[in-house]
Amino acid sequence: MNTVNAKSTQVIGKPVTGKLVNRKKNRLNQNEQWYAWLFISPMVMGYVLFLLIPIIGAFVMSFSNYSLLHESVFIGLDNYQKAFTQDPLFWASVGHTLYFSAGLIPLNLLLALGLAILLNRKLPGIGLFRTAIFTPVVTSIVVWAIVWKYIFATESGLINEILKLFNIEGPAWLFDFQLAMPVVIIVSVLKNVGLNMIIFLAALQEVPKLYYEAATIDGASKRKMFTSVTLPMISPSIFLALILTLIGSLKVFSQIQVMTDGGPGTSTYVLVYYIYQQAFKVFNFGYASAIAFILFFLVLGLTILQWNLRKRWVHHEE
Repeated sequence: MNTVNAKSTQVIGKPVTGKLVNRKKNRLNQNEQWYAWLFISPMVMGYVLFLLIPIIGAFVMSFSNYSLLHESVFIGLDNYQKAFTQDPLFWASVGHTLYFSAGLIPLNLLLALGLAILLNRKLPGIGLFRTAIFTPVVTSIVVWAIVWKYIFATESGLINEILKLFNIEGPAWLFDFQLAMPVVIIVSVLKNVGLNMIIFLAALQEVPKLYYEAATIDGASKRKMFTSVTLPMISPSIFLALILTLIGSLKVFSQIQVMTDGGPGTSTYVLVYYIYQQAFKVFNFGYASAIAFILFFLVLGLTILQWNLRKRWVHHEE
C-alpha cells in the first residue's frame, strides 16, 4: 500500500508541480512585460503626443485652407493642385532643392572617402586631425552658418580680404544669383563631411588585410585594389552614407535662412524654406502642410529608388 500510494502521489504530483511552475513563469513574464511597458511609456507617449498626432494633424490640415487670418474650410485637394499647377515658386523651390542635393551629395561623399583613406593610417597625431574634421558635425548649424556668412561677406570678409592681397576684387558671394547656392553647398559640405568620414573610416578598418595580400600576390596595382577590393567591401557603408546625405540635403533650411534668407531674389528658395515662408510669414498653414507632405513623398520615393538600386552595386550586404 505504501509503495502504491507513493507512486500514485508521485504520478499525481508531476502535473500539479508542472502547473505551478507554468503559473510562476506566466506571472514572471507578465511582470516583465509590465516593467518593459513602464520603462518605454515615456518615449511612446512623447512619440504619440509630439510626433504622431502632429503628423496626422498636418495631413488633415493639408486638405484645408487653415490660416491664422481667416476661418478654416475644407477644400480637398486644392492645395496640392495649386502647388503642381498654379505656383511657379513651388517648382522653383523643387529645382533649387534638387540642385542643392546634386551639388552636395557627390562633393560630400568623395571628400569624406578621400579623408577617410588619408586618415586610415597609424601616424603620430592622426587622432587630432580626425577630431578636427569631425568637430563641425557637433557644432550648431546656426553658429556654423553665421561664421561662414561673415567669412563670405562682401566687405571685410575673410575670403575677399585674402583676394585683395593678390589685387583681386572679390565678388558679392551671397548676393550673386550664380554664386549664392554654390557657397551654401560648400559650407554645408564642410559642416557634415566629418560624419561620413567616420562611417567610411570604420568600414575601411574592417576590410580584411588578407584580401590586399592576395591582390598583391596576384600583381594588382593600388588602383586596382581600390576598385576591386576596397570599394566593394565598403559599399554597404557608402550606401548608408548616401541615404543619410540625400535625406539631409532635401531637408536643408538653417544654412539658407541664416546665410541668404532665400535670396538674392528667390534663387536659394528650397522646399523647407518655402514651407517656412508659407506657414510663418504668410500664415497659410494648410498650403504649407501640403508642400510638407509633397516633400515627404519625394524623400520616400528617392529612398525607395535607392533601396531597389542597391542590389546592382552594394556587395557583402548582411
